[in-house]
Amino acid sequence: MILHGYFRSTASYRVRIALNLKGIAYSQTSHHLRKGEQRAPAFMALNPQGLVPALEIDGAVLTQSLAICDYLDERNPEPALLPADPIARAKVRAFAQVIACDVHPIQNLKILDRLRQQGLDDAAVNTWAATVIEDGFDACAAMIADQDGPYCFGEQVTLADLCLVPQLVNARRFDADLRWPRLLDIERACLGLPAFAAASPERQPDAE
Repeated sequence: MILHGYFRSTASYRVRIALNLKGIAYSQTSHHLRKGEQRAPAFMALNPQGLVPALEIDGAVLTQSLAICDYLDERNPEPALLPADPIARAKVRAFAQVIACDVHPIQNLKILDRLRQQGLDDAAVNTWAATVIEDGFDACAAMIADQDGPYCFGEQVTLADLCLVPQLVNARRFDADLRWPRLLDIERACLGLPAFAAASPERQPDAE
């Protein structure tokens, strides 16, 4: 199993956590995003979007981090990344999708580069990214306001936590206002787990 990613890629970070939680061995191939290596012909042949992560497994190539996590959860059901109850599952997926579908895509490198091309300076671009993250995390905090336990949805790690922790890395990168004590408590609990700690960007082979 080969995970194509980049140490700073939060989408790759989600998949690294999932692989670690499932106890699945894998090797990594790095594609430096700031150097545009994800657009090299060899990688585009694997993933026509030219995005990381991509997971090579059993002669197939899987893309999109949430789809990969779903596959890993079906392949190795324990520990489960989603609750058994259908309503609880939908709530976990909704939280994860706020980050993976509504927040991360509009503050990622591709969008920020296009903002610069439109004439915005670095300060304005960083403000854009921070505001996007803050708005998203305001919603996330409200979505779990009625939840107890160390993690987003109780006593078990779920897909929500796999999305939250990497996105908080981006929040700090863009100097977002970290005004969500519950989210930060969850982050601390998650980073105390070996699967999360080992997946951290600074511990990857390609970390700069």
